[in-house]
Amino acid sequence: MIDFRKKSMCPDLILFTKWDRFSRNAGDAYQMISTLRKLGIEPQGIEQPLDLSIPENKMMLAFYLAAPEVENDRRSLNILHGLRRARKEGRWPRKAPFGYRNITTPEGKPTIVVHEKEAQELLWVFKSVVEANYSIDEIGRQIRRKGSTLTLKNLWWVLKNPFYCGKIFVPAYKDEPAMFVKGLHKPIITESFFYELQEALQNRGRKRKTTVVSQEEIPLRGFLTCPKCSKNLTASASKGRKQYYYYYHCSSKCGVRFRAEDVNNAFVKELSKFKPKKEFVTSIKELFTGLFDKEKKLRASERFKLIDQIDQESAKLMYPSDQPHLVKNGFYLGRYCSQFEGSS
Repeated sequence: MIDFRKKSMCPDLILFTKWDRFSRNAGDAYQMISTLRKLGIEPQGIEQPLDLSIPENKMMLAFYLAAPEVENDRRSLNILHGLRRARKEGRWPRKAPFGYRNITTPEGKPTIVVHEKEAQELLWVFKSVVEANYSIDEIGRQIRRKGSTLTLKNLWWVLKNPFYCGKIFVPAYKDEPAMFVKGLHKPIITESFFYELQEALQNRGRKRKTTVVSQEEIPLRGFLTCPKCSKNLTASASKGRKQYYYYYHCSSKCGVRFRAEDVNNAFVKELSKFKPKKEFVTSIKELFTGLFDKEKKLRASERFKLIDQIDQESAKLMYPSDQPHLVKNGFYLGRYCSQFEGSS
């Protein structure tokens, strides 16, 4: 409206029912009144008319503007205390999280109950994380492939939320410290299993057994070479009337395209031709196991060397260069020295 007024002429009066419809914040209201007056526009309440050219009417304007702001603040404070009181009593006063549903009891009290299908999905997710079967990203892809509505962002929230073991978090407020209380809802997992889950999250990647990098329908994506331009073939799915059809294809303009099912079958058929003789199977396993362990140890040693170098350089940047004797293995010892001054 202000932009329109600046560009062209318009009526010089804005009407509204009451001043709390104009604004419920006194500071913003005074600023807007000043802006409108500079444009030659007068704001006026139909049920609360004020002639602002009379100085005494500015006291009534202050009351009309301050009253709804005070009402808003009081309502917000009551809601805040109500939410905290509900959490302290073990009730969940918000929309039920994934795995639960909001219902109303026959007595008219709101509560939440377990949603069996989503609870089964969560149990599989929690178990997969603890057993380190898949990465978190792969777990999210698998449950969404099965029709779940749980997004990757919400998945992380679910994995770290003690709500699922029957605890409700009450945040700190003024002098009241933060706390956990026992919820009235039915937990999906036990408290001990929740702590086991948190430990698995902290150690994720160290003992993961399986890393899935391709979908089951296109396992050869990135391993095939285009017969025309020699680039690596990628893969994608095309949606048909009833299902998806998968293809390996080249990303360049050469137009090479193969049906994934035919390529996979041909690969398996060709691979079946290469079978070692029975008397060499044990030796081959030992050979590959030894090579794998050697490569794994080599990579681990190089990785720790790099980490140690990074720690050393970080310590040099963070702490004074005139105290090199206080830096050892990437740790600064100066802050601990004062604790032991005068002791043996």
